[in-house]
Amino acid sequence: MMLRRQALTLGSLLLSALTLGGWNLFRQKGQSPLLLSARDDGDGRHYAVGYRLDGTQVFATQVGQRCHDIINHPTQALALFVARRPGTASYLIDLRDGRLLQTVTSQPNRHFYGHAVIHKSGDWLYATLNDTTDPGRGLLGVYRFEDERLVHSGEISTHGIGPHQVSWMPDGETLIVANGGIRTEAESRVEMNLDAMEPSLVLMQRDGTLLSKETLPQQMNSVRHLGVASDGTIVAGQQFMGPSHESSELLAIKRPGQPFVAFPVAEQQLQAMAHYTASVAVHSELRLVALTAPRGNRFFIWDLDSGAVRLDAPLPDCAGVGAVADGFVVTSGQGRCRFYDCRQKELTAQPLELPAGLWDNHLHLA
Repeated sequence: MMLRRQALTLGSLLLSALTLGGWNLFRQKGQSPLLLSARDDGDGRHYAVGYRLDGTQVFATQVGQRCHDIINHPTQALALFVARRPGTASYLIDLRDGRLLQTVTSQPNRHFYGHAVIHKSGDWLYATLNDTTDPGRGLLGVYRFEDERLVHSGEISTHGIGPHQVSWMPDGETLIVANGGIRTEAESRVEMNLDAMEPSLVLMQRDGTLLSKETLPQQMNSVRHLGVASDGTIVAGQQFMGPSHESSELLAIKRPGQPFVAFPVAEQQLQAMAHYTASVAVHSELRLVALTAPRGNRFFIWDLDSGAVRLDAPLPDCAGVGAVADGFVVTSGQGRCRFYDCRQKELTAQPLELPAGLWDNHLHLA
């Protein structure tokens, strides 16, 4: 789809770019959302960063291990930058100045899988973990907040193998887990069981009680990333580990009261994804779903209800995507970050004055 060029002032962008579905940390100050992400520099050093959408750097805190996703606290100015698999150190950061409050080290024989959620009370955090004594056995590490520190409290099963992203249903009590289905050992990203993968989408209570467990038809289609709409619609992005000549369902959906099935993506678009999706974001108000496919250098937006394609655009090494009031913000591992205005039938793009390249696969707007 060709994008119609349209002038869009940065001022109007910042006025409209309020985070959806969450606490806007600086709303009372009249400031735009804080874009949080992991980022490297040209020498391979790792950083936890926070930027305004006008390009203003709030902080860039060097950390020892590469991070993946970020989750902010609902009432305090802090966020956890979660270690990328198979990292063992996640970082609790003060969002006001980037001060490192705590390095959260995984328990013995455990490593992080890159994602976490915080309960709406602000008291509990749940992080996806690998049990390396039984490689791939999925766990949620349970942590309790004590002031500005996290204390390990226990762990519960994810009822699957290789859990990746964990999210909340709109009730704020039911957990969604994307079990990737892949076994890996300690300090390794090497897949051990490609001929016997067990990917699944799980709904569970906070005490670990299993509510449902669903799979897609292809055993080698790893369920990885999640987007959740305010009505409870779940969208999942996959990474296909099978033969290169096979096609796979790289975007799937579970509507309220319905089974987990493939989202209607055209075969040409599936081929363009190169068997790999990174980030998924849902815009509940505009009823849109966005997906990044960095290996295919493509960015997509669909109508959540009809499945109609709203955008199919080239974007080199597109990485994280997040919803703002009028559309989506997208980062890139190689090129410029962009804002996509989705209010009109024809979507328009505007480069953002953020540093170009070296962004990790996820972003979070606080």
